Amino acid sequence: MDQGIFELTLTNQDGNQVKLKDLLGKWLILYAYPKDNTSGCTQEALDFSAALDWFHAHGAEVVGVSPDSVKSHKNFETKHALRITLLSDAEKRLLQALNAWGPKVMCGRQCMGVIRSTFIFDANGVLRREWRNVKVKGHVEEVKAAFEALIHE
Repeated sequence: MDQGIFELTLTNQDGNQVKLKDLLGKWLILYAYPKDNTSGCTQEALDFSAALDWFHAHGAEVVGVSPDSVKSHKNFETKHALRITLLSDAEKRLLQALNAWGPKVMCGRQCMGVIRSTFIFDANGVLRREWRNVKVKGHVEEVKAAFEALIHE
């Protein structure tokens, strides 16, 4: 994985620039998802939003990233009352650096797309845990359990 990800700046759903290096200093749960307002992505965002207070209480921020536009992210946030930060990565710089953009099979044919993934970075930006090809159901609970184990190491 490209450790230069914290040098990137992306735009959130409110149109604000987010420098990833400004997220250092606390734990970061960063998850890559394919598309706003699709069933799996909506459930994942709702699950992370529901767990946000727990993550905050344990010193972590939760950020989702997809190639969707800022406007799409804002509509997604508003429609589902999401509480997490959503970053737009239309150029796929962060997604590629995370190795979360690549070939996948959809509807029986190969195409390029977001590989649903989740990453836990510590306060120094060191990758401590990752999941690839995530299945949404029960995933946030799995992330919480892994994160809790990490902070008690």
